[in-house]
Amino acid sequence: MAVCHVTKAVDLLLRSGGSHHVEFKSVEGGTLLYWGGDLYPVPDSRQAIFKDTTLQLREKNLLFRFFKLVQAHIAASAAGAAAAGEGEASGRLSDEDLDLPFVEFLKRQNLSPKMRAVVLYAIAMADYDQDGVESCERLLTTREGVKTIALYSSSIGRFANAEGAFIYPMYGHGELPQAFCRCAAVKGALYVLRMPATALLVDEEKKRYVGIRLASGQDILCQQLILDPSYEIPSLDMPCNAPVSNLPRKVARGICIISSSVKQDSSNVLVVFPPKSLEDEQITAVRVLQLSSNLAVCPPGMFMAYLSTPCTDAFTGKKCINKAIDVLFSTKVSNDLEDHLEKNSEENKESVKPTLLWSCVYVQEIIQGTSGTALSCPMPDENMDYRSILESTKKLFTDICPNEEFLPRNSAPKYASDDDSNSAEALYST
Repeated sequence: MAVCHVTKAVDLLLRSGGSHHVEFKSVEGGTLLYWGGDLYPVPDSRQAIFKDTTLQLREKNLLFRFFKLVQAHIAASAAGAAAAGEGEASGRLSDEDLDLPFVEFLKRQNLSPKMRAVVLYAIAMADYDQDGVESCERLLTTREGVKTIALYSSSIGRFANAEGAFIYPMYGHGELPQAFCRCAAVKGALYVLRMPATALLVDEEKKRYVGIRLASGQDILCQQLILDPSYEIPSLDMPCNAPVSNLPRKVARGICIISSSVKQDSSNVLVVFPPKSLEDEQITAVRVLQLSSNLAVCPPGMFMAYLSTPCTDAFTGKKCINKAIDVLFSTKVSNDLEDHLEKNSEENKESVKPTLLWSCVYVQEIIQGTSGTALSCPMPDENMDYRSILESTKKLFTDICPNEEFLPRNSAPKYASDDDSNSAEALYST
């Protein structure tokens, strides 16, 4: 599950011309944090902190001070320090602070456990329990945390009519590869639909893949073959029974169809369950993205919810996902679906949890990219943005074409309506 953070992914779509083929809508409901059995809005900006009625005055003051400190560091880093060794006088955090575990830095700012959870898991997007410094699989440093906060903060308000830091593509993430494929087709590439490959062609002498055979029987020869990482093909460089060096990481995922929104008067919303919020044994954050029919991902009157969490084994991962489902949704469903939806619209939605109409929980292995005679990028992981996907894609391109620039600005196809092609607003649909 990945929400499109307003980041380099947007810049890449604009630069490549892909913005002509995909539209986004705002996750206008913002982010909710599950804490102490209730859902709370995430105070992710000065305005949100000021409006939040659940925060005590001391918590507001400490959060204001923390964000002011971070913003000063971001501004100083962007402008560059006037002289080496100016330290705090320039507004920058010291290297000692930047190398600290982020959770320790937050404790030094006297933030409460709830506010630390807000910063760590809802804004900095940490996946693993940061309080277990010695046992944490992925410990976030202050440097990494501040970098993600900078990304998050710059995303808020980038679009005039979009609230929050997140946007999501109309019709789902399948539109993104299609947008880039259409750009490639405009530039002269072959973009073939409904024509699966049935076999790989091998040069036995040179021990390399040289092409594919299509279902039509036609052979397509190529110098570079790039495949979906989920395809398991035998390596030509090692025996078939060679041991696998690393076990793939796992992500537990859930897909739910629900009757109403988890947040009244909001269509699209992100919910974060920090580690240990569902049970003491929970060591990873669970994130839930609720989407509505205005994104064309479900029928009118219903909502889709996507859940995800990294896990070490299938049992633990599914257990966390199912606990989150039990917290957010009611499983009492009328025998007549239409009757149920009609009754639900008449009830007080403030006191009634959304009804779970259908669900599916599964565990996905995150297969890493491959190199050699057949190339692939890693599969989408548990992250909420496209940074890792873009980095791996750029690396793959650089390996294939070391002397070429990755999607240079002048590579965008020319369209009839290019007046707004360089504007981020061209991506956003109200």
